[in-house]
Formats: sequence, structure tokens, C-alpha cells
Amino acid sequence: MVESVFAAVRVGPSQMEIREFPMPDVPVDGALLKMEVAGICGTDVKLFKNPPWTAPTIMGHENIGYIAKAGREFTARKGFKEGDLVFVEHYVSCGKCQWCHRGEYRHCENTDWRNNPDAIRYGYTSAERAPHLWGGFSQYVYLPWNAVVHHVPAGVTPELAGLVTPMANGVEWSLFDSGVGYNSTVLIQGPGQQGLSQTVICKQAGASLIIVTGTTKDAARMEVAKKLGADYVIDVQKEDPLARIMEITAGKGVDISLDCTAGAGTIPILLGVEALKRKAGTILVQGEMKEFPNFPLERVTTKAITIKSARGHSYRACELALEQIASKRFPLELVTTHRFGLKDADLAIRSVGGQGVPDVIHASLLPWM
Repeated sequence: MVESVFAAVRVGPSQMEIREFPMPDVPVDGALLKMEVAGICGTDVKLFKNPPWTAPTIMGHENIGYIAKAGREFTARKGFKEGDLVFVEHYVSCGKCQWCHRGEYRHCENTDWRNNPDAIRYGYTSAERAPHLWGGFSQYVYLPWNAVVHHVPAGVTPELAGLVTPMANGVEWSLFDSGVGYNSTVLIQGPGQQGLSQTVICKQAGASLIIVTGTTKDAARMEVAKKLGADYVIDVQKEDPLARIMEITAGKGVDISLDCTAGAGTIPILLGVEALKRKAGTILVQGEMKEFPNFPLERVTTKAITIKSARGHSYRACELALEQIASKRFPLELVTTHRFGLKDADLAIRSVGGQGVPDVIHASLLPWM
């Protein structure tokens, strides 16, 4: 095995450089992952442009690879052996708190970088913290005893497996949080990775009507949305989205509104509130806005709307997402549009953000390419 590891490290806002790190020793309860694919999403775009901390960081939180070396206790505890193709969640829990005991490790303080400066989370933790390899923009990634690991089903390529994180969010947000099911009518705002994943999951769950909104620059993504199961797509720059939604639904509105616009402001939330059916709809929102002046609370309560917050995914959501990918029911290769090597990590991130290579939906970073 090589003696050193190369990784793309964010060293400042919109600044990336290749650095070399020592190959870590693997303890009996740890393992080493040889990276195959690191998926890049909208979160990476934001963290690259405006990092919440100054420490150098190996980005990459959607990680697929092969177990290159595993300690005997790691294998005994987790059931993974050398050579297995796996998906590693970005959460690294403590395994001791109430959230971990409930299986909701995404809420564990050990992995919550927002409140815990010493938190460990792949793609977020400082590369200065030994053994340094805490992100997927690297040839190898270190796995401690409390890493959360999933088997990739046979027949699923590493590149398709790179979609697990957005697909798991689709399962968590639409099925578990919002209750999408048979005959549901759904509005999905934003045809990016998250919105397209929600489209697939809602279609699989039996939704009878799926409407996806986007802007003119999203034309190619909206075509993909239709191929993945959307019944209607609306360009909000060419049509009045609310009027069109009411036309499609004969004035009834939708059961569920999913905000996948990655923090586009108050407009999607307000549209979601108005597009929901007369009573007892559900709206799922992402926490990108610190304030929402003049929030229409009376409108929400009058319509008996339930507000849910989008916050990561659970173990079960990841397992169901892997099964969905393995089913090959949907042409998910339409979502994995571009590949980049380690030296082009910054270009890959900018492209996902719409400022590099055109028409990128989900970018795959291949550290060995």
C-alpha cells in the first residue's frame, strides 16, 4: 500500500489545493476506505464559497469506495470486510447519547458541527485533526469504529451509488417526513439533485400527480424530471406558477409541497403555502433563511398546514435509497452527468453551482482519475 495520500483541500473561500497526507495506521477497530466516487451537491457549493470555519478541510460527504484495510474488531462489529464496496454516511456519531440510542445519530452532538467545534463529520472536519482523512476528495478515507457504513448492492456501479445521499434525502423528506404515498399530489420546487431524487421517490411511493418547478436555465433538468416521473413541469419565469398549479389541479391545490430550491428565499415558501390544498396540507422547508419577515402565520394556521424541516437522512432511508438504485426502475444515469478528477475539484464544485461546465446535475469526483 502507498505511503502517502493525495487530497483536494479547501484552504479558504473558493480556494482549493492538492495536499499530501501520511497513510494512517489502521487500529483493530478501524478501517481504511479506498475512494471511488465522491458525489458533489449544492451543500458543497455553499461550503466552498462561504466556509463556516477557516481550518483547511478535505471536502466530500457523499462517499463510495472499497474497504482497503479493516481491523478485526471493525469487521466483527460491523460485518464489513476488505474488498467490500460501501457507502459511508457523513455522520460520525458518539454511539452513547439518547439520539444515537434511538438510531437518530444525525442529531448527535458528536457530528453536529453547527454547535460542536470538535464535531466529526465527513467533508466538514479539519484536515489538521489526525488522522486527517475526513473527506471524500481524497484517495483514501479513514473509518473509525463509529463510522456509519452500508453495503452497496451487487450490480450497482460506484458512480450510481454516488446518488445515495440525495436519494436518501428523497426518502426521508418525502416519505418519512411529509407522508407522500398512494394517490398523493405533490409540488416539488427545484429540479436539482434533491428535487429529482424527490421526484423518483414520490413516483415510487404512488403519487398520482407530481409537479416540478424551475427556472429557464433549468430547462435540461426539467426534461430529466419528466423522464423520472414528473407529470408537469413549470418554468416560473415564463408562467405564473400558482395559476398553473391551480389549473392543473382544478383549483384544489396539492397535498404536499417540497422545497428543494436550496435557499432561494421566501418566494418558494410562499408559493408552497398558497399551492397547498384548502386544509391540512404539508410543506417541507430547508433552513437556509435566518429570518422570514412577515411570515404568513395566519394563512398557515387557517389552512391547518403542517410545516416540516428537511434535515439529513436516517439509516433506513439510506438502505431504501440503495434498494431503489439497485432496482433500476428509473434511468438514474440521467442524473449522474459529469466526472471530474481530483485536480479539478474546484471546477466540479463550481459546475454544480452553475458557473463552470454547463448542464451539470450530479458531479462525480473520481480521486484516482
